[in-house]
Amino acid sequence: MDFFIADTHFGHAKVAAKRKFRSVEAMDEALIAAWNARVGEADDVFIAGDLICRNDRPAEEYLRRLRGRKHLAVGNHDRVWMRTVRLADFFREVAFTIEGVRDGVFFTVNHYPMLDWYRRRHGALMIYGHIHDSDAEPYCPFLRTIPRAYNAGVDVNDFRPVTLRELIANTARRRQAAGGPSPR
Repeated sequence: MDFFIADTHFGHAKVAAKRKFRSVEAMDEALIAAWNARVGEADDVFIAGDLICRNDRPAEEYLRRLRGRKHLAVGNHDRVWMRTVRLADFFREVAFTIEGVRDGVFFTVNHYPMLDWYRRRHGALMIYGHIHDSDAEPYCPFLRTIPRAYNAGVDVNDFRPVTLRELIANTARRRQAAGGPSPR
């Protein structure tokens, strides 16, 4: 099975406080438990960036505990910890943009939301992170109008990896609540 996730920010105390966790350790443990409750070792997890950030613990401690075959689309906060880790030990692929196809559906995973992507005009999906649950950026209302663009951030997906079907449903609910068009 395939799962999608973004913006976990393991180790990031400021994000833990914003998310109302009592500590960064509490956030990390909750995210790891939610990840491993859904993901098996044979599952693929596509990470749309910002996996770890400002961590006091070695990155390998997080990576060893997270189940599944990991694919990382590098986020702006990943570059620091990535220099200290032998990436091939933990990831199937690491790139700034990951393109794939499952069951005839093409998708692009990138940390940043994009206006255009490979095969967009032919039904391909864009899966991104970076914006967490923000609507504050001036482009957010426009972003809600882009068909087949989905925010995989944990802040809007119950702090866990989600399937493509769940990602589409969660996006549809958020867009409907905001008065925007459905994502398909």
